[in-house]
Amino acid sequence: MTMQAQYPLKIQAIRSKGQQARLYVYFPLPLAAAIGLEAGEEVQWELLDRGELHLTRARIPTPKAKCRCPPAPPRSNKPA
Repeated sequence: MTMQAQYPLKIQAIRSKGQQARLYVYFPLPLAAAIGLEAGEEVQWELLDRGELHLTRARIPTPKAKCRCPPAPPRSNKPA
């Protein structure tokens, strides 16, 4: 099974009487599940340029899933 790498979405506007519109971006559940993102976590947008934003987490939790792959062998500092 392969995970989708891109999640196209539209920015949503919420308009309340007497207030400016607020813009919202939802986080797709499959992507949130893949990285262990949970409701209530603190995140921050990082503006790289007009076409690219990065979302960073305040705290990265330890993974709950166990790795299915064997650990990599130790690397040797000796030249080959």
